Amino acid sequence: MNGDAATAGGGFLIAAASPAGVFAPEQFAEEHRLAARSLADFLEAEVEPHAAALESHDYPLMRRLLRRLGALGFLGVDVPEAYGGTGLDFITSLVVAETMSRGSFAVCFGAHTGIGTLPIVYFGTEAQKQRYLPGLASGERVGAYALTEPTAGSDALGARTRAVLSDDGREYRLTGTKQFITNAGFADVFTTYAKVGGERFTGFVVERATDGLEIGPEERKMGIKGSSTASLFFDNARVPAANVLGEIGAGHRVALNILNIGRLKLAVASLGAAKRALRQALAYARERRQFGREIASFGLIRQKLAEMAVRIYLMESMIYRTGGLIHARRQTAPPDAEAAAAVASVEEYAVECAIDKVYASEAAGLVMDELVQIYGGYGFIEDYPAARAYRDARIGRIYEGTNEINRLLVVGMLLRRAQRGRLPLLDALRRAGDTASVEPPPGGSGPLAGARRLVEMAKTAALLTAGAAVARYGDALGDEQEVVARLADLVIEVFAMESGLLRGARALDDGLPADAKADLAGAALTDGVRRMDGWCREVLAAVVDGDALRSRLAAVRRLLPEDLPDGIALRRRIVGRLLDAGGYAT
Repeated sequence: MNGDAATAGGGFLIAAASPAGVFAPEQFAEEHRLAARSLADFLEAEVEPHAAALESHDYPLMRRLLRRLGALGFLGVDVPEAYGGTGLDFITSLVVAETMSRGSFAVCFGAHTGIGTLPIVYFGTEAQKQRYLPGLASGERVGAYALTEPTAGSDALGARTRAVLSDDGREYRLTGTKQFITNAGFADVFTTYAKVGGERFTGFVVERATDGLEIGPEERKMGIKGSSTASLFFDNARVPAANVLGEIGAGHRVALNILNIGRLKLAVASLGAAKRALRQALAYARERRQFGREIASFGLIRQKLAEMAVRIYLMESMIYRTGGLIHARRQTAPPDAEAAAAVASVEEYAVECAIDKVYASEAAGLVMDELVQIYGGYGFIEDYPAARAYRDARIGRIYEGTNEINRLLVVGMLLRRAQRGRLPLLDALRRAGDTASVEPPPGGSGPLAGARRLVEMAKTAALLTAGAAVARYGDALGDEQEVVARLADLVIEVFAMESGLLRGARALDDGLPADAKADLAGAALTDGVRRMDGWCREVLAAVVDGDALRSRLAAVRRLLPEDLPDGIALRRRIVGRLLDAGGYAT
């Protein structure tokens, strides 16, 4: 399959990507690294000393810190210079989101700069951009995003909030409730949604002082306790007609694209939090002594540290691969079409954004769980960092659409693209379903040739399994959620394994050190293939039987070999590098 297919949204599943086209942190420009260092210095000096106050809902302090970040340009990274922003590239936006990942303050920052500001950047009228973006970029105004309702969480388009146009056509009257709104306690500007005439789902920009809008009490949460989370109550709230965001009835395009970019931003925030947790785990494992030795010398602790690093490596590789694809699409847009190009690039890679969100939020959960375990009893004590990190990470699997919903979306989006002719997936499913002709591809040459071959075999196994499910259920596949979720797991694992491998291959091609990446990718492949083998068997047993089942299981056996590398030896090398470096090392 040609290179164009490999760089199309979802194309990774049916085409072999070139390492040269895969972006990774090794390709950061100096301005990316400078942004990360500058922000990290600010966080250490200005935010970390106030962590306790921020966790206690000191919102005036939160706003002061946001204004200082605005003055430094960090609130306006995604805002064009014409509206008071810094208008930096998309990779910088991801780097800033990763570096920012500091619990409740990061939640406030992310909601403000991402889902709170981007709807106006992407879909606002010129008047709306002039009115709101300069204040949002400076921190004089704080943004929020109000989509969820008490009866419409993951089903955002099932919203019941209504908007009725006044007789003179000058304003809409909004009535309804929004729930779990981040920054609600002190935000000035809300992007919200209502159904005009009870049917046409539409976006609106609503100011805090709007007559008929009431902010509810703060929710008491399990984690991210210092962030504001409250409900909005609209009682014939009077919103100017000029504050309609986008077109009447096209609110779904606003909402879904903002959720897509929100998923990627959430993934990169999970990455930053996981890296911080690994640093803490390494430091504690070197400090804590038992039986006359530091616990970092014990095999089972070393295994945990290595697994944390493997998951982080894959998260990082997947997220920046996706970011690089989005960035490349945006770079081709003329200056007068930047907003449209930004939306189009996010739409193109919506599948990858959902994949990254699921993988990163669950991988971060594993990392935080191991952090608690390495701290032992102290991990359960609030005076130590593990407890808060563990609680704060849990929301990642719920934010921006639950991971269950995102798994269904991954498969649903791929199949819709195939049916609309945007992705030649159906042909690939049919080819993989010819089990008599399915054989492992011939081996190549080079240091990572065997690993690349294994990834292609894993793709074929995933396609073979998905093809059997599509053949069994057809258009009714979406009703078989257990099967769809397992198919999503196969797709996610393929993207994770391939992203880590391609990153290592690019490093080799560029003459960079690649031994650490090869070990990290190898450990990921070893475990990923074993997981995929189980998932393929589970799905096939559910969708076929008899001779058809036996032939497909035999094909899976040919594709997913049992003679995999020694995962224990790989992890021992990985943890040795971690301890030498005192942190995440690639």
